[in-house]
Amino acid sequence: MTPTIFTENVKSFLKDLPKVEVIVRDEKWAEEKKMGSFLSVGRGSNEPSKFLEIHYKGGKEGDKPLALVGKGVTFDSGGISIKPSKHMSEMKIDMGGGAAVSAALYGIAKLELPINVVVTVPLCENLLSGHATKPGDVVIAMNGKSIEVDDTDAEGRLILADALYYTSSTFKPHSLIDIATLTYSIMAGLGTDKYSGVFSNSDKLWEELFKAGKITNDHFWRMPLDDFYLKAMTKSDVADYINCSDSDYGDACNAAIFLKEFINKIRYAHIDMAGIMNTSEDSCCDVKGATGRPTRSIIEIARRIAVYK
Repeated sequence: MTPTIFTENVKSFLKDLPKVEVIVRDEKWAEEKKMGSFLSVGRGSNEPSKFLEIHYKGGKEGDKPLALVGKGVTFDSGGISIKPSKHMSEMKIDMGGGAAVSAALYGIAKLELPINVVVTVPLCENLLSGHATKPGDVVIAMNGKSIEVDDTDAEGRLILADALYYTSSTFKPHSLIDIATLTYSIMAGLGTDKYSGVFSNSDKLWEELFKAGKITNDHFWRMPLDDFYLKAMTKSDVADYINCSDSDYGDACNAAIFLKEFINKIRYAHIDMAGIMNTSEDSCCDVKGATGRPTRSIIEIARRIAVYK
């Protein structure tokens, strides 16, 4: 997929659903919003970046929405900090978070759940060219904070930073969940095929995710969202933040606390789904290849919010 093909697919499978509005934003819009962090990632590609926004209005007018944000890197070469060639073909699945939140919106709308939901997906390709962002460049995020790009392969947190700030500040949701194939570090800790790592500032939201996973056969493991890890992301001499720690350890925790810096004070959960984005064999509800997880759990979370709100 490309960012454009992704948006066309989403518009196609949502077009006949009531109470659903799909908006596709272009690079000019993102520039006007001063999303310098998001736009920096797609510079190396000839494919234009897109910002997908979907609204489901199943609840009462004025009710705060549930917000879902998904990473939408439709192919990730690593950029100038290029990945090894082995398994790079799997990086067509680096939009797994964006696919999961878009599909979850479809399920929520089909079930006609009586809640409001907003979905945002920043979409781009992370490729190499003479226009690509270089290690050492400094970009300015929508909230005005500067970020030194130390590693162009730590791109997911750059696009999510602007998406999280835009979503939380514009729509003021009661809860925000982001889903991303974010770090190899989470696989080092939790392995593959089984667990997603969850970082949350809310015990209640974590408990709801855990219960949903039990029902849907998605497995979640809570990880620390602790300000201790922020020091690794604020060590730049030239910017407010740096996008990658110089340590080989704890990067999933570093990335999570970095993302938290770009949301308002709301219930928040970051799901690092890198370890379960695909599977090597058929098992239970999953087939070999891209799994689509944790779509079922997000639908279940929305159902539980609708029932118990």
